[in-house]
Parts: sequence; structure tokens; C-alpha cells
Amino acid sequence: MQFLYLIISLVVVLADQGLKNYIVAHYAVGEVHQIIPGLLSFNYLQNNGAAWNILTGQMWLFYIISIIAISVCLYFLFNKKYKNTLFDVGLALILGGIVGNFIDRLHLKYVVDMLQLDFVHFNIFNIADSAITVGVILVFIYLIFIEGKEEQHD
Repeated sequence: MQFLYLIISLVVVLADQGLKNYIVAHYAVGEVHQIIPGLLSFNYLQNNGAAWNILTGQMWLFYIISIIAISVCLYFLFNKKYKNTLFDVGLALILGGIVGNFIDRLHLKYVVDMLQLDFVHFNIFNIADSAITVGVILVFIYLIFIEGKEEQHD
């Protein structure tokens, strides 16, 4: 079953890297194109930091954090003690997102961001960021609403 979760992670990485490669090849930095008017635009940015450009230029720190986070995700995915589909899908999404952004940092020394929500003032992000966000939400749902109940039934 862990193989399925690694496939989910791989799909995230491939989708993330595929869109990033397309954007880099076809857009200039700062170029904006509406995809769905009033909803979604592509806006190519190069992010040297993390969310909201915090820790700009601290690549060595992002390398260390990424390696630790990848290791933690793999540990929990392959540890038989922690088996729940919601939890594991969340971890797989987080893992794929971390790897997607880690590839950018290793290869480009920045992360390619391009997704802009036009209906709300929000930071520009990428598929990897979205996968991490959804994955964290799924893990929190598991931890808050399911984990204790599973232990009570055992």
C-alpha cells in the first residue's frame, strides 16, 4: 500500500515540475496571463525564500529542512504503527510538495511560483505549495478527529 502513496507523491512532483518547466519556458518573470478570468492567473515569480518570502536567500537552511521533512514523511509512511488512509494520503501530498520545491531549490536556487487567485489578495504559489497545504489539512483532520477514536476502538 505504501507504493500507492509514493505514486501520489510522484504525481504531485511531476505535475508541479511540469507546470514550472512550462512557465519558465514560456513566460518572462513578472508576466501575468489570465487563465480563468476573475479566478486564476499565471504570474511567474522566482521565490528565494519560503512563504511570504521569509528567509530569503537562506538556501542551506531550506536544504536541511527539506531533507529532514522528507525523512519524517517517509518514516511515517513506512511505519506500520501509523496506518490510516487519510493520514497517509496527507503525508504523500506533503512529501510530493516538499520534493517539488526541493528540486527547484537544488536546480535553480529559487522556487518557481505562478498560481495567482484573482478573487482574493493572496500570495502567488505553485502546485507543490498546494499539495503541502492540502496534505497538512488532511493530517490535522486525522490527528484531531480520528486518531483518538481509533485508539479507543483497539
